[in-house]
Amino acid sequence: MPKPTKGARLGGGPTHERMMLNQMAAQLFEHKRIQTTETRAKRLQPVAERLITFAKRGDLAARRRVMRQILDKSVVHELFTEIAPLVAEREGGYTRVIKTGFRKGDNAPMAVIELVLEPVVKKQRAAKPAAEETAPAATEAAAEETAAEETAAAEATEAAEETAAAEAPEATEEAAA
Repeated sequence: MPKPTKGARLGGGPTHERMMLNQMAAQLFEHKRIQTTETRAKRLQPVAERLITFAKRGDLAARRRVMRQILDKSVVHELFTEIAPLVAEREGGYTRVIKTGFRKGDNAPMAVIELVLEPVVKKQRAAKPAAEETAPAATEAAAEETAAEETAAAEATEAAEETAAAEAPEATEEAAA
């Protein structure tokens, strides 16, 4: 059984809180970002990420599971067809919470929660010992490419110097006249 959250809830009771978080998740999927209080954004984040994880599965059972929480079929369709393919390579962290300051009326801390839809940049891992055997061949190929680039750069520099040398006598003759 899940442990109940401590402290005040985001509404009158647990049912109201669940309904409010589900509606906020639907709005997040529809608009890609929403502005709310920090507390609500932090409570919404795991709910939204769990729904996105179900959408990445993409099967009928997952769609029905999401439909139990989000009642708007168009939002569920958008989640499964548009958002899930964009985050398919991502292993988590589908949302981001950015603090934006304080609300004017009651000075409540505000935040923007948004979907992270940028492509994932994979970090290269350290080479394995088996890869070291093929590494010298790759290093030699890279060295040859570098040498070719240096030769081309040197030729371009020489051509530029020759052009400048040819123009320099003409300029001195004009200045003398």
